[in-house]
Amino acid sequence: MATTSSFYEVLGLPMNTTSHEIKAAYRKLARTCHPDAVSMHKKEMSACEFIKIHAAYSTLSDPDKRERYDRDLYRNRRPFGSSSVRSATMAAASGYTSRNWETDQCW
Repeated sequence: MATTSSFYEVLGLPMNTTSHEIKAAYRKLARTCHPDAVSMHKKEMSACEFIKIHAAYSTLSDPDKRERYDRDLYRNRRPFGSSSVRSATMAAASGYTSRNWETDQCW
């Protein structure tokens, strides 16, 4: 399985999928990728894939975790040129890349 950028891609599902579809996709992938279901020479690779599949399922099957994950996923996929990107670029251009407690204090 190639490196993917979201749990939805791990399970091969669109973002607007239902909990029933998530469970069905997990069961289908678990049958083919579970370490106990593959041959001996593929067990290690299969175990890594199954861990990714299980992490995706455990996050997307819980409504609270899924809501948090979707919010973070949407936040990380903002278009280039958003306000946070501009402010970070301006801060780097001005020479102040990081701040710490000592330099922020007025003595």
